[in-house]
Amino acid sequence: MAITSTNSPEALGAAVLAARRALGLTQPQLALAAGVGVRFIVELEAGKPTVRLETLLKVLHALGGSLAVEGWV
Repeated sequence: MAITSTNSPEALGAAVLAARRALGLTQPQLALAAGVGVRFIVELEAGKPTVRLETLLKVLHALGGSLAVEGWV
């Protein structure tokens, strides 16, 4: 299991892009698997700072990943 730490929309987008490519998926294939539009995938991978969390979680799940928050006291 790889852990990717990110603190910016651009870094998150790059991580999603890398995961998609590692799985050999096209943007339309990932969109279909996640139940989202292709435009969302394009914008997410481009680092758009205003993506919807619920939709992001669908994409992460389709890639076999999850979202974790750490470092809080």
